[in-house]
Amino acid sequence: MTEIIATSFYGFSPTYIIIFVATALASWIVSSTLKRRFHEYSQIPIQFTGAQIAETMLRENGITDVKVIHTPGKLTDHYDPTNKTVNLSEEVYAMNSIAAAAVAAHECGHAIQHAKSYAWLTMRSKMVPAVQFAGNTLNIFLIASIVGAGIFNTPALLYVWVALFAITTLFAFVTLPVEFDASRRALVWLEGSRVSSSMDHDKAKNALYWAAMTYVVAAIGSLATLLYYVSMLFGRRD
Repeated sequence: MTEIIATSFYGFSPTYIIIFVATALASWIVSSTLKRRFHEYSQIPIQFTGAQIAETMLRENGITDVKVIHTPGKLTDHYDPTNKTVNLSEEVYAMNSIAAAAVAAHECGHAIQHAKSYAWLTMRSKMVPAVQFAGNTLNIFLIASIVGAGIFNTPALLYVWVALFAITTLFAFVTLPVEFDASRRALVWLEGSRVSSSMDHDKAKNALYWAAMTYVVAAIGSLATLLYYVSMLFGRRD
């Protein structure tokens, strides 16, 4: 949302207000639904903990060089390709529930993508340095705008802003197939594994669906904001 807020220093146009409100509302709806679903599915026990699910899924997919560890916080679960670790939040790591199983299997889906050199994951990883540079530079521009440097009143800098924001938007869209594929791999494994008799796959699928929707909303919001900046750019040229 930082990039959207930055436009406020240029002026609250009707288009900006619509983008901001629509994105914020969609994010709130998806986030609230995700939290509600995970809370509900966290109350449905299964035989195995998230850590056991992850370790079993990795082993059955022939992956022996990835460790399953726990990390502080809630919904902080992620796969780290740099040190080959599946990082599960403390609750997911030790919890034996449908929600924990879905999250653990999803993160292992990323580990499998890495092992198989999944094209979209490879592309996403190669984009990380550029995205980090773009994000840091956009933050500098934002701070400059706050102190009155007039970034959005300078056509040349607006070109740079749009180019940098385009990088972050592309990254958001490249992330989508990575996340959806990881969920697909998770569900396929869960349906064919020995834990299948102890869990409701429709609920696991629903939990992963709402998790994926957070990325969809972020990507659409980023694209809408990028188009707004582009319209600002072409408006100045006219």
